[in-house]
Amino acid sequence: MYTLARKLLFNLAPETSHELSIDLIGAAGRLGLNALLTKAPASLPVRVMGLDFPNPVGLAAGLDKNGDAIDGFAQLGFGFVEIGTVTPRPQPGNPKPRLFRLPAAEAIINRMGFNNHGVDHLLARVQAAKFKGVLGINIGKNFDTPVERAVDDYLLCLDKVYAHASYVTVNVSSPNTPGLRSLQFGDSLKQLLEALRQRQEDLAAKHGKRVPLAIKIAPDMTDEETIEVAGALVEAGMDAVIATNTTLSRNGVVGLPFADEAGGLSGAPVREQSTHIVKVLAAELAGRLPIIAVGGITAGQHAAEKIAAGASLVQIYSGFIYQGPALIRESVDAIAALPRNA
Repeated sequence: MYTLARKLLFNLAPETSHELSIDLIGAAGRLGLNALLTKAPASLPVRVMGLDFPNPVGLAAGLDKNGDAIDGFAQLGFGFVEIGTVTPRPQPGNPKPRLFRLPAAEAIINRMGFNNHGVDHLLARVQAAKFKGVLGINIGKNFDTPVERAVDDYLLCLDKVYAHASYVTVNVSSPNTPGLRSLQFGDSLKQLLEALRQRQEDLAAKHGKRVPLAIKIAPDMTDEETIEVAGALVEAGMDAVIATNTTLSRNGVVGLPFADEAGGLSGAPVREQSTHIVKVLAAELAGRLPIIAVGGITAGQHAAEKIAAGASLVQIYSGFIYQGPALIRESVDAIAALPRNA
């Protein structure tokens, strides 16, 4: 069924297809129909960040930026759902076209630029959803907020989403917001993390619950930079690291149509690069901080590779576009088959 649906959707412009898919998944979710369209994955419970996940395969941020289809995605069998990236104020994102498929490489290039309806809209959608499972909310800064004031945007979003999220992801690694990736390094990172940690403590006291903070990083770092970031996250008391966002590299797609488009590359070509970052993080962190792996999972074995590399959870996005809901079950099965989970 999904093969037919994909064929029809791929005849549309990528962003049109994306918006239609969100509408359909959301509508079917409100009617409780999505669970009837795919076989549920096996139960494979795992506890990470103090949260209980029914299985370790989640939806990555970016697919449902505004939280419009939370129930629909949950019904497809994801062990957790992450929505966003959301910013304090609504913003249109970058000029269209800004989303490109590279089917020959099972890849996508996007330069969306955090297009979203703003944090207040997202919260309204979260409150309207019936989903009671693990919900991550991914936060970012508005494009016109100076980098030196980025912490203000992150704290504003954190204040608003805290009571409604199972965990909050801080996106400092999108390549499509000017200057954003500079927040991953040195004093800029330390100052941001310190501010987030202090606000987390204040909000925990206010709401009577501690909501974990995860930091999402880029794949385009050297091993030394990755190790430095890992140390900063541990020192600041963060709760998890998500590895990785999209890449600026064009390895694996050179010569293909749209390969020269600006933006972040996701899908199969980023798999090895992302898994390498996971391995470097795992070696440096030595269990002090859980890793959520995302990048290039287009088959169940790729999810298992991420777990074997040291991740506790995985997320899918581009692979879901190309393979459909069956990838969720396939990934859970592959992870379950790993020796340590036998």
